[in-house]
Amino acid sequence: MKRVVLVFLLCSIFLTSTALSQATTACPSTTVVECSLSSNSLIPPRREVSGNGRIIDITHLYTPDMPSYHSVDGVGQFLWLLEDMKNGSVVNMSVMKLLAHSGTHVDAPSHVFDQYYDAGFDIDTLDLDVLNGPALLVDVPRDKNITAEVMKSLNIPKGVRRVLFRTLNTDRRLMFKSQFDTSYVGFMEDGAKWLVENTDIKLVGIDYLSVAAFDNLVSSHLVFLESREIILVEALKLDDVQPGIYSVHCLPLRLQGAEGSPIRCILIK
Repeated sequence: MKRVVLVFLLCSIFLTSTALSQATTACPSTTVVECSLSSNSLIPPRREVSGNGRIIDITHLYTPDMPSYHSVDGVGQFLWLLEDMKNGSVVNMSVMKLLAHSGTHVDAPSHVFDQYYDAGFDIDTLDLDVLNGPALLVDVPRDKNITAEVMKSLNIPKGVRRVLFRTLNTDRRLMFKSQFDTSYVGFMEDGAKWLVENTDIKLVGIDYLSVAAFDNLVSSHLVFLESREIILVEALKLDDVQPGIYSVHCLPLRLQGAEGSPIRCILIK
């Protein structure tokens, strides 16, 4: 018994001295708290890939110069400090004003159907089961919008419920340009109809601010959202992601009455 106690004490002394030595090496002549607040440790990490490459963030960072509908200079300032510690407040507290369809976002059926808006088919009514689950990331032919012909050529198998469409928008880095670009790639009305009538897809994701091509902006949305079964996720960040099957996880804000919402989306390999 004495021998066990002696071994335990020796181990405790060794671990304590090792920890102190490491702390001294990392933070010579200062406390642990001061070290944690040093300039070297105050570089905030912004990870787009986590878990040793297993988790990929496909949400665009919200910035004042990201593109917005019909804007030349981006969304502009959308965040203000209501309470500012530099001005004597005990906390920092921000207020936000942002178009609901800014950056990576999701559309509710009430976005283009006024009767659905009046009936309350808002963001909070979207099915989280559709927004989370196995998804297929596909590359779209780069020379055209998504027509019925393009949809046929993609050969998406029956049973696939979630598809993320990567287009020329990603190659052109349109989401990194402040000015809204009407030449973006999106679904033409016949492409939307072909998807609705010939596939089992319930989640459509795309890499610019609208799933619908500019020339078919309203008509394609109407085709997709009329049944209230298809969810549209727009402005996904799909660069540097390999085509294939992933688990997608998208969570919008619970905004009562809202026809759109910013959304955080990740892929898990």
